Amino acid sequence: MGADEPLDSATDWVAERTRAYVESNGDEGYLWRGFPTIVLTTRGRKSGNLRRNALIYGRDGDDYVLIASYGGRPKHPLWYLNLVAEPQVHLQVGAESFDARARTATAEEKPRLWNLMAAIFPQYDRYQKKTACEIPVVILETRDS
Repeated sequence: MGADEPLDSATDWVAERTRAYVESNGDEGYLWRGFPTIVLTTRGRKSGNLRRNALIYGRDGDDYVLIASYGGRPKHPLWYLNLVAEPQVHLQVGAESFDARARTATAEEKPRLWNLMAAIFPQYDRYQKKTACEIPVVILETRDS
């Protein structure tokens, strides 16, 4: 993704957690309130800068799965808009760090993956109920499909 230094989330507590995660190789921050998290680095669609966020994730075979819920707000999170514009992303899971390709789940894939993620973090169902926005499911492919 380049040698430039990533900028952490504009939300202070997320930025602090993300930095602790990266600096400790996942020893701090991998679990957030008991939920597994991944550090996603995207390239800003407007700025071109690298952006980094720690997010709850699930697994689907070799792939990683995220929900772009933005807490049920009526718009998509910036990290999601960034990966739609530039699907090459970088991931850190614990001490492991690697590149992946992001894509939005198809209508056929989404129900199964949504259920997988809602089993991990049931709040996603509440987020979807509180917004008219269709919350995307993101697949992070770590291998050639």
